[in-house]
Amino acid sequence: EVQLVESGGGLVQPGGSLRLSCAASGFTFGTYAMSWVRQAPGKGLEWVARISRDGGGITNYADSVKGRFTIARDNAKNTVYLQMNSLKPEDTAVYYCKRRIYWGQGTQVTVSS
Repeated sequence: EVQLVESGGGLVQPGGSLRLSCAASGFTFGTYAMSWVRQAPGKGLEWVARISRDGGGITNYADSVKGRFTIARDNAKNTVYLQMNSLKPEDTAVYYCKRRIYWGQGTQVTVSS
């Protein structure tokens, strides 16, 4: 059974940082690309970032987070990360990691003073 479990969300002030983690199980983690997607209150889903399979040498970002967020993976730990720096109030959302049709339960990120 594929499972994706996010953690690391919370309340942070504008300009602050958070690192989200997504622990994966039930599949051969290193052989799949992974993505982060978010949903802000009252808005639709927004794709945030993607990292390629294997060594994760290819990363892609939404324009809204480029230069501030970094996606990374540790295949030995079956975990994908999202390092979020210079956070803005508009980054407030539930953040989900996903692998194709499989989604985690999400972790809430709130950016507010």
